[in-house]
Amino acid sequence: MTIEAMVEQRRESVAQVHRVGYANRAMIRKKRCKRTKKCASTVPMALQDLFVSCRQIFKGPDTVPLPEDIKRLCNILDNMKPEDVGLSSELQFFKTKAAVKGTPRVTYTTIYQCNDFSMCIFFLPANAVIPLHNHPGMTVFSKLLLGKMHIKAYDWVDPPRADGPDTPIQLRLAKLEADSVLTAPCNTSVLYPTTGGNIHQFTAITPCAVLDVLGPPYSKEGDRDCSYYKDFPYTGFSNGEMELKKEEGSCYAWLEETEVPENSKMDGIEYLGPQVDESRC
Repeated sequence: MTIEAMVEQRRESVAQVHRVGYANRAMIRKKRCKRTKKCASTVPMALQDLFVSCRQIFKGPDTVPLPEDIKRLCNILDNMKPEDVGLSSELQFFKTKAAVKGTPRVTYTTIYQCNDFSMCIFFLPANAVIPLHNHPGMTVFSKLLLGKMHIKAYDWVDPPRADGPDTPIQLRLAKLEADSVLTAPCNTSVLYPTTGGNIHQFTAITPCAVLDVLGPPYSKEGDRDCSYYKDFPYTGFSNGEMELKKEEGSCYAWLEETEVPENSKMDGIEYLGPQVDESRC
């Protein structure tokens, strides 16, 4: 078997693990529904609370949730467990210690999406990367449900341009907002349209599951399409407007927008975990 065939086989097996895991839980849900008068009672309260709160809080493009609403969503997400979305650490995907050969492929599934917000889960095998990318005009909540991952995040420096005489115009100066390792269970990370690390990258140290709430969601037809970046050390280029000491320079970097990276491609699978009840709002 060729290396390419082995990699493709592994990708399919990862997707199949999620399908089987969700399918088993969907079957259990159906059996429970037959024994109860109201199928809605099988929806985990945390997931339903998250859905209802998102409907009340997100008001569409060009709006940012109020501080009290940010706190409300964080409180819900901080207390959410893998079981609330039909996951378990006992699934083979999360018990696999060996890294996937070749380029590990990220898988995602959408719990719910509308024009104002989306709720989705990303599955990252060990060593998988979601490359450095932005969230234009969006507020994003990320909750690591399972696993251990490294996160790096930047915000543009104000003014967001870097066109000094010795600096290539395609490079823009950004400030490092996060460069740390998260291990589940942990608190929710929040980024805003211009602050909080709007441009970020995930690297899985172990197999991971990340629950993301995006408000509003990406829109390729509008002005919220995703852009990707490559970062360079601050000391690699000079800047006519801003000179930093060596120790300060480590907190900054130059970002260059790039073409869509090969490792940004993801496999979408059907969500078969607990369903939100749209009638209970």
